[in-house]
Amino acid sequence: MKLVRPFFRIVAIVLALFVNFSVHAQDKPALVVVLVIDGLPQEQVVKYRDQFGRGGFLRLLNEGAWYGDGHHGHSVTLTAPGHATILTGTYPYRTGIIANEWSDRFTFEQIYNTGDPAHTYIGDETKKLDGTSPMRLRVSTVGDELKYATGGAAKVIAVSGKDRGAILLAGKRGTAYMYKEKSGRFASTTYYMKAHPEWHDKFYAANPQDKWAGKTWSPMLAESAYARSMVEGQTWQLNLAGMGTKFPFQLPSSGPSYYAAMLRSPYGDEATLDFARAAIEGESLGRNPAGATDLLGISLSTHDYINHSFGPESRVSHDHVLRVDRLLADFFNYLDRRVGADKYVVALTSDHGFMNAPEYSNLIGVTAERLNSGTLMKELNATLAKRFKVEGNLAAKFSFPTIILDQALIAKSALNKTEVELAAQSFLQSYSSVASVFTRSQLEAGTLPDNAYKTPVVRSWNKDLSGDLYVIFQPGNMMGSNAATHGSPWNYDTNVPVMLYGKSWIKPGKRAERALVADIAPTLSWLLEIRMPNGNEGRVLVESLK
Repeated sequence: MKLVRPFFRIVAIVLALFVNFSVHAQDKPALVVVLVIDGLPQEQVVKYRDQFGRGGFLRLLNEGAWYGDGHHGHSVTLTAPGHATILTGTYPYRTGIIANEWSDRFTFEQIYNTGDPAHTYIGDETKKLDGTSPMRLRVSTVGDELKYATGGAAKVIAVSGKDRGAILLAGKRGTAYMYKEKSGRFASTTYYMKAHPEWHDKFYAANPQDKWAGKTWSPMLAESAYARSMVEGQTWQLNLAGMGTKFPFQLPSSGPSYYAAMLRSPYGDEATLDFARAAIEGESLGRNPAGATDLLGISLSTHDYINHSFGPESRVSHDHVLRVDRLLADFFNYLDRRVGADKYVVALTSDHGFMNAPEYSNLIGVTAERLNSGTLMKELNATLAKRFKVEGNLAAKFSFPTIILDQALIAKSALNKTEVELAAQSFLQSYSSVASVFTRSQLEAGTLPDNAYKTPVVRSWNKDLSGDLYVIFQPGNMMGSNAATHGSPWNYDTNVPVMLYGKSWIKPGKRAERALVADIAPTLSWLLEIRMPNGNEGRVLVESLK
C-alpha cells in the first residue's frame, strides 16, 4: 500500500503537468488572419448593415469586438502608409512609408514605397516602379516578431491585389504574393524565394484565374434596395476598366484587359480569397507541425478601385460592399472547417476611408471643389519668383501631400530658406481651399500650432524623406481626376473599421472607446505572447480581450 500511493501521486502530477501544458498550448490561436479591405470607410459597414448576410460582417459585428470610433492616427491616409501601420503599430515618420510614391528631396526622382530594383517578380514582368520588396520599411511587423519568437517556425504569408498591400503586411521575414494583371496570377518575388512552391504551380495548372472571363456583374438585390445610393451615369463617374459607367458590367473574354477588369470587379476579391485558401492548404497554415501560430494577411483591393471610379456614395460601391460581405461569410465558414471555429483570430480593418465625390457633396449641400495641383504650383512659383527675383521654380515638386523646394536653387540664389518657406506658406494659406500649411522649419522644431491635425501631421512627416511644406486642404476638396479620393486627416478618410473576432480570445460587443489602427499590432502581439514591433506606439485593446 505504501508503494501504491506514491505511484498514484506521481501519475497525478504527470497528468496535471500534461493538462497544464495542453491548456497553455491552447492559449494562443493556431492562425491569425489580418483582413484589410482597401478603401472601406467605417460608415459603409454600418450604413448597409440591414442588408448583410448572416456570416460575414455580421459575424464580426455581433460576435466580435468592433469600434465605431476606429481611426488611422496619421494624416496621409493613403494605401501604403495605411498598410504599413496595421502590423507595425506606428506611423509614416517611423515606418519610412510616407506615401504610395514620392519624389526625392534633392534629385526629384520618383520613389515607389516597395520598389527595389534588386528584385523581380517570379515568372512575370517587372516594371520600373513595381513593388518587389520591403526594403524601404524601416521597422518590424508582428509577423517579423512572430518569426523571431518561434525561431522561424511560424509561417507568415500575405496576399493582395496590390504589391504594397501584400509586401507591407508580410514585413521583412514573411512571404508576399501579389496579383499580376498581365497573367492574372498571384506572384512572389526574388526577395522571398528563387521559385514558387509546388502548391502555387499546382494551383495555377488549370488556369483558375480565367473562370470569370466574359462574366457579367449586375446588382445582387432588387433596384429598390439601393434607394440610399447614387445611381450610375453621373458626370463625375468614370469608366470602370473599359467595362462602361453603369450596370451591368461585362468582363472581357480574355487577355490582359480581362485580368485588369477582373481585379476591378467583385471577382478580383474572390480570386484573392481563392488564392488565400490555396496558401492555407499549401502551407498548412493553422496546422503548423511545430505548434507555432501562423499569420495570414489578406488585402482585398477591389473596393478602392470602385470608390475611386464611382465614389462611396454610389450604387456600384453599395453593391460591392454587399458582395464582399458574402465572400467573407464563405471564407469564415472555410476557416471554421479547416482550422477550427475556436482556433483562429481575425482582425479586420482598412488602410484608409474615402471622401464623397465633390459634385455629390455639393448636391447634398456640403461645399466641396476639385483642385488642380498644376495651377497651384504655377501660381506659387510665379509669386516666389516675383518676391525673390529669381529665374526658375523655387517650388520644384508637388509630392502629395507636400511641396518640395529646390534647395540647390535657394543656395545658388543666396536666399534664406526659412524666408522662402514662410513666403510659400503665406501664399498657400491665402487660398480658400487650403486649411493649413506647415513648413519644414516648424516641423523640425516641433513648433506646430495646436489644432486637431497637429499630431496626425507630425506622425506623417519624415525629416529625411518628406517635402518642405505640408499642405492640408479644406474638407471635401480634392485633387486628381478620379470620382473621389482619400489622403486627408478628415474623419471621412481616417474613420475605418477596427474589428476583432476569435471565440476563445475576443469579448463580443460594440466598443465606445476610441481605437487606432495602430492598436491592432500590439493587441495581436499580446495575444501571441511575442515582443511588440520595434516601432510600436499603439495600445493593447484590453477591453476587448477575454
